[in-house]
Amino acid sequence: MSLLDTDVDLARDCAYAAALPRDGAFAALDGSAQCDVAIVGGGLAGLSAAIELADRGFAVTVLEAHEVGWGGSGRNGGQVIHGLGCDPQEVERQLGLERARIVWAASLEGMDIIHQRCERFAIDAEWRSGYLMAAVNARRGRALESLADRLASRYDYPLTRIDPREIAQWIASPRFHSALHDARSGHLNPLKYTRGLARGAASLGVRIHEGTRVSALVPGERTQLVTPRGVLSARWVVLAGNVYLQGVAPQVERRVMPVETFIASTGPLAEPLAASLIPSGSAVSDNNFVLDYFRVSADRRMLFGGCESHRLSRPANLAETMRRRMVAVFPQLAAQRVEHVWGGAVDVTLNRAPDFGRVPCDGSRAANVYCLQGFSGHGLALTGIAGRLVAEALTGHASRFDVFARLRHLAFPGGRRLGATMVGLGLAWYRLRDALGW
Repeated sequence: MSLLDTDVDLARDCAYAAALPRDGAFAALDGSAQCDVAIVGGGLAGLSAAIELADRGFAVTVLEAHEVGWGGSGRNGGQVIHGLGCDPQEVERQLGLERARIVWAASLEGMDIIHQRCERFAIDAEWRSGYLMAAVNARRGRALESLADRLASRYDYPLTRIDPREIAQWIASPRFHSALHDARSGHLNPLKYTRGLARGAASLGVRIHEGTRVSALVPGERTQLVTPRGVLSARWVVLAGNVYLQGVAPQVERRVMPVETFIASTGPLAEPLAASLIPSGSAVSDNNFVLDYFRVSADRRMLFGGCESHRLSRPANLAETMRRRMVAVFPQLAAQRVEHVWGGAVDVTLNRAPDFGRVPCDGSRAANVYCLQGFSGHGLALTGIAGRLVAEALTGHASRFDVFARLRHLAFPGGRRLGATMVGLGLAWYRLRDALGW
């Protein structure tokens, strides 16, 4: 059974999809076809690349195994956050400060791209500004202070510091010690945004084929992508399927590991209660390693995420587990029923930095196959810039893409099966550290 198959159960009860019935589908690929650029994956990275490439005059075809936005792109927590999934020091260690600043600026550009695309394609993505990173104890509070100092001094990115005397004005929870607030980051409805990008890409002439799983990639001057009912030939290929590539490119797939994360949704809350939980309307996450993240949606539901696991350790009673975690943060929600609970796989690299690069094929580094993966929980912003960078590279302006490609990534030892077990052990260790306040 594939990851694609096992993930189906986690997608069925997604609150976004329940509130947003589909009004049309894209036909599967049937027969032989060709294009300039073939993109594997109809999520945020693939659709962003398609838009950027179409704007530059390329004939683009997107192949999606399920439906656009079906994976993490349409089911995530909706938080649009500055930076990468890893600490800025990891990027500085690998690339030096000058290149690290290029990476940082690109992540901010990724947030700007969201606003530009919503305006251009008339996407009502329910954007709301504001993001709180909250500490659960004084030790974690000092870590936030250190991060704020680094971002201000090295990246000219000041954040509002919220000390223990002020925290109750920002979040109505006894759990948190202090926080940082970023007014530029924010949150949105990810399924609305992803489907809006698909409509926008199609309006530019991009061909999108849903229900078209790629089973093999045959490299060459024109790469062949084999699907159940046809073959697509392309001069360039962009692999944007993340953890769902399913054997198409093992040489890069082993650098990411699927880590499951889950989200619970209450029903619509009374307006005074909804407004009181997070008065600024911001999205929130704590700075534990195995973190909780949450926000109040546009229809006044508490969307509460966390409880990371690998597939072998999925909680048996997921709805109750998520309800208990939510009530531990917001005791005033104890009487609220969980209406929806869902989850999915996040593509995580060992160092939590994104993995963009050219894919080695037939023992050499192919010039015509690229990968965009490893967003490690920061995909809403980073996928937008990833699409722009790969489009720049295909038009001969690869300097920014190559900065990201310099980030080194190790394969998870033992492949997916053993690697999943190791991820599970690692998560257990970090849960223990979080519980002890380390």
